[in-house]
Amino acid sequence: MTTLRLLRRRRFLPLFCTQLLNAFNDNLYKTAMVLFVVYAVYNDPEAETQFSAIASALFIAPFIFVSAISGQLADLRNKAKIIRTVKLCEIGLMSLGALGLFLAWQGVLVHTVAIPLMLFALFLAGLQSTFLGPIKYSILPQHLRRKEVLAGTGLIEAGTYLAILFGTIIAGWIPVEAAMALILVTALVGYQVSRRIPDAPAMGEGEQVDWNVLRSSGALVRYVMKDRVIYLATIAISVFWTVGAILFIQFPPLAKNVIHASKEVATLFIVMFSIGIAVGSVIINHLLKGEVSARYGSISVVAMGFFITIFYLFVRQWPSGFDGELLSVSQFLAYPLAWILLGVLLCIAICGGVFVVPLYAFLTTRVAGDKASRTIAATNMISSVFMVGGAVLAVLMTLVGIGIEEQVLASVVLCVLTSWYVRKLYDEEHLPSIHLDGG
Repeated sequence: MTTLRLLRRRRFLPLFCTQLLNAFNDNLYKTAMVLFVVYAVYNDPEAETQFSAIASALFIAPFIFVSAISGQLADLRNKAKIIRTVKLCEIGLMSLGALGLFLAWQGVLVHTVAIPLMLFALFLAGLQSTFLGPIKYSILPQHLRRKEVLAGTGLIEAGTYLAILFGTIIAGWIPVEAAMALILVTALVGYQVSRRIPDAPAMGEGEQVDWNVLRSSGALVRYVMKDRVIYLATIAISVFWTVGAILFIQFPPLAKNVIHASKEVATLFIVMFSIGIAVGSVIINHLLKGEVSARYGSISVVAMGFFITIFYLFVRQWPSGFDGELLSVSQFLAYPLAWILLGVLLCIAICGGVFVVPLYAFLTTRVAGDKASRTIAATNMISSVFMVGGAVLAVLMTLVGIGIEEQVLASVVLCVLTSWYVRKLYDEEHLPSIHLDGG
């Protein structure tokens, strides 16, 4: 089996482990921070939703402003060297995050220093991921055969969400003081693993990095829009991640204020979502047998919208009138309806994994090797704009009094919109690419 064989190859395994550790650490830190603030600092649903949205927006913001530069650097420099440099910087930024968590845990200058410091570290973590984002996919055609690219993309996506899964679980279950130590240890291990990634020399020649953010970002977007298939894949990916952003923002306040459950239950929601994405990422490789195609895209995203609607309807049936302490995981699972909610969340995410993996494979197989990183970077930038829009939408819906349950339904409209784009993509995916000449 191609998928399992790749995990035994040095040309793939160190990259896979580095990305896994990076996603694990980002989500360990982000989840520990958000859950601590939501459950231990604030006691107001509006403030909690706003903080969750602000944290998401700060993590995403660097993808908007720096993606153009990160894509150019990845195409014009040794990709493995960039990874090692960025992972070294992670040790410093996680030190800042650990300091912020420590101050908040001790109740020292919580609002004036601790929370701003934690949010700044989260912004830096987003900046780090902005430089790694284009490489984790664009490096694959340099190290893998063409028939292995879809399997490699699926493994990277599945590994990322398994890392999110474990980072989220651990953040929800360990005390905050243990989280401080673990994020530092993970950063150190991640740097050491990154040193094992084989070199991936620049494939472009004679070009200079354009450090003008506005000009280079505009050029990046224009480049993507030249190819109809890449454009459609980019928009479909972007709307998909907007759906994900809205759901992830709502999970902690939904668990606390609607389900009346503890932070461990909020973690459990994110866990089920992460498991589903990982499962879907592996399933689609078997369905397509290595072919890069959007054949299952439309039906999978429609199914995703269907299950989101079902999730909303079952959340509306959850009992109300709870008093006293929040429900523990065991108390939550004692309700038969809890298992239905978790099962529906799993189905939502499986559909998401089936949907998104082939779209990323399009981005690396329809362009010349020296432009692959920029193509991924452009998609990350556009997706991030959409995701920030989703975070802003969540805040606005809260401010105008729309309930947390009803906010989930906004995702269904986006799923319907995405199905149209991905259907057009499937109809046109066999058109020749104008980018394969490297232009």
